[in-house]
Amino acid sequence: MRLTRATRTARSDPVTEISSRPVSVDLQVAWRRERVPAPGKLRGWISAALDGRRAGAEVSVRVVGEEEACELNRDYRSQDKPTNVLAFPSDLPAGLGMELLGDLVLCGPLVEKEAIEQRKDLEAHWAHLVVHGTLHLVGLDHQTEAEAREMEAREVEILAELGYPDPYDL
Repeated sequence: MRLTRATRTARSDPVTEISSRPVSVDLQVAWRRERVPAPGKLRGWISAALDGRRAGAEVSVRVVGEEEACELNRDYRSQDKPTNVLAFPSDLPAGLGMELLGDLVLCGPLVEKEAIEQRKDLEAHWAHLVVHGTLHLVGLDHQTEAEAREMEAREVEILAELGYPDPYDL
């Protein structure tokens, strides 16, 4: 699923740099815009997750409601329920010289609901889910216990560098 430039509602300036190449975030909001983190915050979280893993990238971020999150989760993961974040790595062939990393889809109402239920700071929870999704875009996963430990440790490390608490310390 590639979010087309024609349907995007906001484009942030690619100012955050990793290895002298920028990270660009294309933001599309299909949910309450006033409750979505600013493009600069998203770019910072994505940049932190990519640090040392990739030099330069373009990531599309779409914030949706529960209905669209459920539809996407059902269509792409065969799970008929909304989920907090979905990651769609780019399937462009290598060697094109394009930096498209992929797409992240976040379910705004579910992010807020989880933050309240888990007694987490809302911004910290957004940061965690953006970092989590970005790590999926670069190939990390949590299908096995060993993978989960590695991914969670990396998330905790990145979030600590950003000044956020351990999201798994409930």
